Amino acid sequence: MKKLFDIQRKFRFTVYVLLSVSIGLTGLSGYVFTLSVKLSDQSRQKIYVLDNGKSLLVALREDITENRDAEARDHVKRFHELFFTLEPDKQYIENNVREALYLADRTAMEQYQSFKENNVYNQVIASDISMTVMTDSIKLDFSSYPYRFQYFGKQKIVRTSNITIRGLQTTGQLRNISRTDHNPHGFLIEGWRITDNTDLETIKRKSF
Repeated sequence: MKKLFDIQRKFRFTVYVLLSVSIGLTGLSGYVFTLSVKLSDQSRQKIYVLDNGKSLLVALREDITENRDAEARDHVKRFHELFFTLEPDKQYIENNVREALYLADRTAMEQYQSFKENNVYNQVIASDISMTVMTDSIKLDFSSYPYRFQYFGKQKIVRTSNITIRGLQTTGQLRNISRTDHNPHGFLIEGWRITDNTDLETIKRKSF
């Protein structure tokens, strides 16, 4: 009888041990799962940037929605800088315009074709003209989609004999698209048109 009692006691002890181990393993598994989810979420909040192909830098990624306004402004600014910055070099002009066209729809291509038909680029090359654009302000309306914008800036046109300052105003709207190497902000300019591009001031250059 005593032997039977000892067997039952040992059996209960074994059951308790196995039950305790099972509970402990379940708790440990839950902790590991929770920690894995947390680490995975943290990793998605980081991007890795190559520094000249040598070192790996970790940069925290901000919430996209918090930075969308700044990205939209930079997209519009970058497009205008590329489209209107010209030098008397055919390859330079083509490279700039090609990069600009990645940021906008066919309305930018139509304006480019119009400039070509009016010999704007040929005149820049033949007359050694340099053109740059200076951004004054960009108005954005995020209350409706696609987002409308107005661009206000100035064009500086440097010729051999003078420097001309032109006002530059354009309008259009922004549509969300996938981010690419050619379009890192993930916006596409649509319905773009120039609303004003008149001379403001002409400064004669001194001859040497």
